[in-house]
Amino acid sequence: MSTRNRLLVALALILALAACKGEKAKEEESFSFVPYPGSRYLPQLTDTFKQAHKVISPTEEPPPTAIYDTEAPVEQVAEYYAKSYGYSNVAPDATNNLSAAKPPAYFRGGDLATDAKAIVPVAEKMGLKIDVSKANGKYKAAEIAAKPNRPRVTVQRPYFDVSTSQTVDRTLILMSK
Repeated sequence: MSTRNRLLVALALILALAACKGEKAKEEESFSFVPYPGSRYLPQLTDTFKQAHKVISPTEEPPPTAIYDTEAPVEQVAEYYAKSYGYSNVAPDATNNLSAAKPPAYFRGGDLATDAKAIVPVAEKMGLKIDVSKANGKYKAAEIAAKPNRPRVTVQRPYFDVSTSQTVDRTLILMSK
């Protein structure tokens, strides 16, 4: 192989690598959080979530995350995200009519007190003092599966705010890559 041909092959490899890096950068740039119309960003809860991730997985960088809340009902917010992601609807539960595969968008329920008690060990490691006795009641939630350039979305109402130790009767929107 002549020097000229080797140079052309090397140049082609460099251009191919540069193109791949450019595609990855474009993919990362195109990743975005789309807030529900009229929702408000919750910087303190977002930071607390990221700190908790560092406690649970100290060697991993927390994923891009954003937390919002809104007055809108959980069903309305879940439908908004399901439709914007191209999912036909939000299934009533994760069983998907007894199918082995979970639907990409589904509702679930839970108990605030049970969930709050489960986070106490992580909160203690973070130096947070939370009063879990104020976490009362059941909640309705929805899980929306991620798309290549969009985050996984969890929607829940009501929610327990660990920064204030209060149950908040608003719809929480947690988006995480």
